Amino acid sequence: MDIGWKKELNVAITICDNEGIILEMNDKSAKTFADDGGYDLIGKNLFACHSERSRRILEELFVKQKSNVYTIEKNGIRKLIYQTPWYENGEMKGLAELVIEIPFGIPHFVRS
Repeated sequence: MDIGWKKELNVAITICDNEGIILEMNDKSAKTFADDGGYDLIGKNLFACHSERSRRILEELFVKQKSNVYTIEKNGIRKLIYQTPWYENGEMKGLAELVIEIPFGIPHFVRS
């Protein structure tokens, strides 16, 4: 049952397969990438949307099946980028990217 939780979630979610073909986007992702086509990016290859440096990083994520986490600042907004493999029955099927807007003064807690 699809309860629609991802549609209006304030986190951009983009899902691609092992070839880099974009399979799904939520509303926030489509809005984030509106200048590049928004929902029309579904079915397109994400490698075409990235620089050579970024393509090399993405290729490594596919080969090594690892995650990539970093922050960026663009247009005065700070974002956490989390790219990670997704699996089905233990087999890698592609990558998921979550883009979360974060405050500049984000608290950090060490818990024991």
